[in-house]
Amino acid sequence: MNNIRANIEFIKNAIDSVKNASTDVVELVAVTKTFPYWDVLEALKHEIEHIGESKIQEALLKFGRLGSSLDGITKHFVGHLQSNKAKKAVENFDLIHSLDSIDLAVAIGRHAAGMGKLQNCLVEVKVSHEVTKTGVSPDDLEDFYKQCLSIPNILIKGLMVIAPYSDNPEDSRPYFKQTYKLFENIKRSFGSSEFNILSMGMSDDYKIAVEEGATMVRVGSAIFGKRNYGNK
Repeated sequence: MNNIRANIEFIKNAIDSVKNASTDVVELVAVTKTFPYWDVLEALKHEIEHIGESKIQEALLKFGRLGSSLDGITKHFVGHLQSNKAKKAVENFDLIHSLDSIDLAVAIGRHAAGMGKLQNCLVEVKVSHEVTKTGVSPDDLEDFYKQCLSIPNILIKGLMVIAPYSDNPEDSRPYFKQTYKLFENIKRSFGSSEFNILSMGMSDDYKIAVEEGATMVRVGSAIFGKRNYGNK
């Protein structure tokens, strides 16, 4: 049986051992997509305070089963988000990691206004040339961020990136370096104290991401084991 507690302890220790000296805290988001709710419950017993899901319907079923166990837990939407799903995302998630278009930003802001909510978001940056990846190109990033500042009821908290998959985690490093530079450029250009989250790194490359300045990592299989896409 997968030892969730031991895995969490190992990952937290690994993060502390490689943490960038300029980074005070690196938040660990346990990405619970495809894993059953009882695995999530086990993780919550061992100081997991952030969980991530990427499918709205799966998340709602799981959240319903978890009930009050989620009190005080920050819920992250980490998958690609379509504008027609924005309302459900705003209703159920604290931080949306995958803002990648102005149309989506407007939809999120509209639904957040209807709820009287300020919706926290990260801009997803596309630093690779993979056609399957979504996100805002580095060349368009500052203009995109500036446009988002004028949209009511959303708050851009930082950036998110997904490096191309590779058998060698070291291959992710240049993508993380590039994203860190983009992150720092926006902080310098706009001076927002609220812009403070750099979400990058997953199960295979989170240590590289932390070395390169990540303030948040998204880890699933390294905590819960191999995914079974039949689970809910």
